[in-house]
Amino acid sequence: MTGEAGLAPYAAHSAQGPGRRYPEAEPAGRSQFQRDRDRIIHSSAFRRLEYKTQVFLNHEGDLFRTRLTHSLEVAQIGRSLARNLRLNEDLVEAIALAHDLGHTPFGHVGQDVLNECMKAHGGFEHNLQSLRVVDSLEQHYGAFDGLNLMFETREGILKHCSLANARELGPLGLRFIERTQPSLEAQLTNLADEIAYNNHDIDDGLRSGLISMAQMEEVELFGRHRRAVEAEFPGLPGRRAIYETLRRIISALAADLVATSSQLIQAAQPEDIAAVRAGAPLIRFSDAMRAEATELKRFLFANLYRHYQVNRMRAKASRIVRELFDAFQAEPALLPPDYLAAPDEAGRQARKIADYIAGMTDRYAIREHRRLFSVDEL
Repeated sequence: MTGEAGLAPYAAHSAQGPGRRYPEAEPAGRSQFQRDRDRIIHSSAFRRLEYKTQVFLNHEGDLFRTRLTHSLEVAQIGRSLARNLRLNEDLVEAIALAHDLGHTPFGHVGQDVLNECMKAHGGFEHNLQSLRVVDSLEQHYGAFDGLNLMFETREGILKHCSLANARELGPLGLRFIERTQPSLEAQLTNLADEIAYNNHDIDDGLRSGLISMAQMEEVELFGRHRRAVEAEFPGLPGRRAIYETLRRIISALAADLVATSSQLIQAAQPEDIAAVRAGAPLIRFSDAMRAEATELKRFLFANLYRHYQVNRMRAKASRIVRELFDAFQAEPALLPPDYLAAPDEAGRQARKIADYIAGMTDRYAIREHRRLFSVDEL
């Protein structure tokens, strides 16, 4: 296949997997996973990521990350890591660009509220919603619903899944039931996601003023690299010092992941992707780096994600999502026609409401809330 000749035997090779749910002719001039990437980029759900929250709402500042820029950063980091490990870069890129397609407006608070609203109807999981987007909700092709992505891409999108939902997914859900592993590309993208959000959330947190450089210097992973920057470039101005520090952290995390994973792969000697699936996870940080990354995550959770100003926006966002769901549930006639189910299909109607709300951007959700609850809006 195009671009797959130099891959390691344990990497994902498109010709060796289950393929697509609906058979299609081979793509010309590109690999199967490049085709997946292209379909994801051209999807409506991918464009909407531009106006979905990462930590700060879209209208709070033009320079803060969104779900779109986050996905691009994950893809960039992921491709570099994959190249060093001789894994399938195109698959990593496709997974990275698709992994947040099902995310709600307003970040994780939107997901949490929708999950509560959907408790009687199977709950709401944003990874499962991303899969639902690419499997059925995107409507582009005459021969099938969804994007008809390769099995390995769909597998990588579904990072987490409850056992109840896994049992409904056929072969895709088996690994959650049997506790086997996904491809190394999926494992790698999961950690590329972590590298990206930890570092860009530091940048956004410092830019916003909600956390300070003095606070960050108390976190070992940041403080160590910050001191190295100051030693090499004394008096470097603020934004340049932050960028220089963060790029060093990303490089250190990436180097540690590649070195540790290479050792694990060498020790396990997997012959092919089937051996990868049957074994233990092989893509990971060293214990020392994992401890530092965990300290950083805990700091960000306590000082940024739960900062009182972020909490205020979380509270507003929670009310918006809950009130939208309750209004549509009480009176489905308020929904656009495409999201109406038959009157006797309460569970299906609830899922359609969740699909509608999950697909909203931050600003669309705010506007829709005003339309429903403000007498000044039509």
